[in-house]
Amino acid sequence: MDKLKKVLSGQDGTTNDDSNILQTVNDASTLSWGTRVKGFAICFVLGVLCSVLGTCLLWIPGAGLAVFAVLYTGGNFASLASTMFLMGPLNQLKRMCEKTRALATAIMLTCLILTLCAAFWWKNNGLALLFCILQFLAFAWYGLSYIPFARDAVMKLFSACLN
Repeated sequence: MDKLKKVLSGQDGTTNDDSNILQTVNDASTLSWGTRVKGFAICFVLGVLCSVLGTCLLWIPGAGLAVFAVLYTGGNFASLASTMFLMGPLNQLKRMCEKTRALATAIMLTCLILTLCAAFWWKNNGLALLFCILQFLAFAWYGLSYIPFARDAVMKLFSACLN
């Protein structure tokens, strides 16, 4: 369990001589492991509840899609932010920008913003729904990047289904 704590907090035995101000702030503001797990659980559950509530409210006449877009996007953001409790904000941001996750991260964050733009600024329900679907797919692809060989398995599954 200690090894898991060290890996998730970014203390996997590697040292970095290029310590900067963000790393210093990150080190100074550490939480206990119990507090991190509680923060993760609360944030993740709130994210899931927002997403489910948004889906339920999708069918409200008139403003249903706008409410859905806000709650679904907020839920995805909260779920993404929940992992920052486990790894720390700086380590999470570094891992989000790694080569294997950079494209999924960029698409996911772009779709989060475009969903809100489509719902409120452009007032285009079709685009808002499309961006929510793309949000879901990008978030799933991003999440799969943390599981060894999961992306390869999904690719093989879809290629087998198409053949």
